[in-house]
Amino acid sequence: MAAICPVCSLEGLPGERFCEECGTPLGATLCASCGAGAVDADGYCGRCGVRQPTGRDHAEIELTAGAVRVAGVSDRGLRHSHNEDAMALTVTAVPAGPYAAVPAGTGDPVAGPAGWQGGRDAFPPPAAGGTPGGAGHAVVGVVCDGVSTSPRPEEASQTAADTAAAVLAERLAAGADAVAATYQAVAAAAGAVAGLADSLFDAPACTLVSAVVDPRHVTVGWVGDSRAYWLSGPGSALLTQDDAGPGHVLTAWLGADAGEVVPHVRSFAPEGPGVVLVCSDGLWNYYPDPLALAQAVPDAAADPLAAARTLVELALQAGGRDNITVLVIPFTGRR
Repeated sequence: MAAICPVCSLEGLPGERFCEECGTPLGATLCASCGAGAVDADGYCGRCGVRQPTGRDHAEIELTAGAVRVAGVSDRGLRHSHNEDAMALTVTAVPAGPYAAVPAGTGDPVAGPAGWQGGRDAFPPPAAGGTPGGAGHAVVGVVCDGVSTSPRPEEASQTAADTAAAVLAERLAAGADAVAATYQAVAAAAGAVAGLADSLFDAPACTLVSAVVDPRHVTVGWVGDSRAYWLSGPGSALLTQDDAGPGHVLTAWLGADAGEVVPHVRSFAPEGPGVVLVCSDGLWNYYPDPLALAQAVPDAAADPLAAARTLVELALQAGGRDNITVLVIPFTGRR
């Protein structure tokens, strides 16, 4: 069957692979930027060199958790050619409390899996004996930011986000404590990202921040400088502490060259409603202050998707120098 050249519209002969008139591969996809070049197998235009947009350049998620909506938006920003951030958002049913079940061989619910350090600190822990109450839903959100100086950062971030979210959902559904589940999720994500490397000199890398919002508690875990915030008027607060030194240099990440990965995990029981915001540095580089973030999206609990879009748009208007990813998860205590 003859093919039409996508550039000069010359009809080729059956079996021809290239246009006789202009040399364009027949059947090729045209560049979304210049409209005249063929896109190669790696996604770049052969004429202008622009990398073609993908589904990750701007992505949105909106889910329902009981009576509550949750949402996320990820955008490549204005300076990067592609989006190295990744996000995962899911809702899982959790069994009736207490959530005290700890998988065999992982130690107590605070210490996490054997060989890991860190702990539940800085915030009041859940009541002894676990979380009381009936069955409900827990929202799991993960944001990962690919390290741009590493190879295939977008592959690292997507692998980490998907792995961590899947492990968190599976462990919570099995009745695991959110703190123990978070340690397991970060360990699994770290292993998965390390497995992408061909060597220590070819090691994809990323940061990770996760949030579990169940009917009683908020639990966050992180490695690197992606952040989680609690937004609740004057009581708004930053929930994470960056693994970064002077000059914004990362001191911890996921990857085969990361050495021992030591996740931070913290949990607290909110005294009232609020919103958990999980984000990459594409947002907080411009808006680091918790109260300013809360004031920017006062209706975030009622319309999380609109709030996520607003925060991404604010970062774009401020310069959009980096990829931007935002998850908005309301806490009502009634989920």
